[in-house]
Amino acid sequence: MSAHEKTFPPDFTFGVATSAYQVEGGIENDWSEWERAGKLKEAHARCGLAVDHWNRYEEDYGLARDAGASAFRMSLEWARVEPERGKLDGAVLEAYRERLKKMAAYGLRPVVTLHHFTHPTWFHRETPWHLPESVEAFRAYVRACVPVLRGLDALVITLNEPMVLLLGGYLQGLMPPGLTDRTKLVAALENMVRAHVAAREELHTALGPVPLGTAQNMMDFAPDRWWHPMDRALVRLGTQAYNHTFHEALMSGRLRVNMPGVATADLEIPGARDSCDFIGINYYTRAHLRFVSRAPYLDFRFKDIHRRGLTDIGWEDWSEGFGYLLRELKRYGRPVWVTENGIDDRHGQRRPHYIHQHLKQVLEAREHGVDVRGYLYWSLLDNFEWLEGWGPRFGLYQVDFTTLERRPTPARDYFREVATTRRLVSPGALGAAPSSSLYIGEAQPSAAR
Repeated sequence: MSAHEKTFPPDFTFGVATSAYQVEGGIENDWSEWERAGKLKEAHARCGLAVDHWNRYEEDYGLARDAGASAFRMSLEWARVEPERGKLDGAVLEAYRERLKKMAAYGLRPVVTLHHFTHPTWFHRETPWHLPESVEAFRAYVRACVPVLRGLDALVITLNEPMVLLLGGYLQGLMPPGLTDRTKLVAALENMVRAHVAAREELHTALGPVPLGTAQNMMDFAPDRWWHPMDRALVRLGTQAYNHTFHEALMSGRLRVNMPGVATADLEIPGARDSCDFIGINYYTRAHLRFVSRAPYLDFRFKDIHRRGLTDIGWEDWSEGFGYLLRELKRYGRPVWVTENGIDDRHGQRRPHYIHQHLKQVLEAREHGVDVRGYLYWSLLDNFEWLEGWGPRFGLYQVDFTTLERRPTPARDYFREVATTRRLVSPGALGAAPSSSLYIGEAQPSAAR
């Protein structure tokens, strides 16, 4: 890299990302029901108090500023806003409004996600995504959130990782609503695109041209057997279906899916064309795809081909795939925001290097003409990690899940150095080699929580 390539421009945004259910605590929704049904990998795990961000939000905004962040991604919790269908909680809406105003007062630009996986407890019973009523239910929720966003210089994300929710909830049965129904999957996909359009209509009518997009999980794919034609075909099909279906629907106005044995669709969505102002990418890893003879005709695995060591959650450490995907996004002609990127590193030793390698890919993508505007690290804090429960640790700040004490990690120091100086220095230059004693290991929340 040249010296120029190692410098971020003054208007590049460094920030952190969170989601309501994973950090706020005290939320009753479809995920809390899922937990009580024993559906997590550890059947006893409960999010419960989470890391009590609902009460400690101002402390956490200060931590974000101390890390050098100038943006903070958070989500509004639909189940708090509308715990019963059609009955809004005005106190919750006002609380979110005050939180966003306080965030701005800390010098943090709000990046607000309207839907981050979770739903009110009534949603799957009354207006599930595979029914057209879901679109109007989401529209009504977004309309209720308009006063929360008014007058703020916020980026708005309508939907977080819709393909993850659809595959996990409608094909694999691993997350709510827990179905394995390909027909309903296609219907739900169509309705989520329509829901994005509905949200855009509501926000633009009430607030004007709010910058609005989605946060799409994108993965690099490789054939499990490089020599096998079906594995190679799966990579081509999977890359298009998983990484680009939603983006292309919101750019072209046409929803096209071609995954034989999984899902097919080809239809126009009114209002979807050019309905994204920016592209959000969540990137973590690469998966190797293998053709199998039973529906849905594919299997995937994470392989440590380059001997870097899988991350603690078992994913490949593959920053090069991040670079490939960023360059692919140039086709859409929209600004790109990295809305999530991070590593489960339970001893704190690998995270600075991981951040360095992925930020290097951001700079290289910019050199190739990709308009990457910002990088939001996942996450500010260790938190509850969906099906994995309390094991993974992604935070710039370590959280003791018993006392809820927040402690800075060496990755916080490295992130702050890059964010404040705008120079991509190597972690070694800062002595960022944390001791394995930094973390408290696999401590779980106490039974009282």
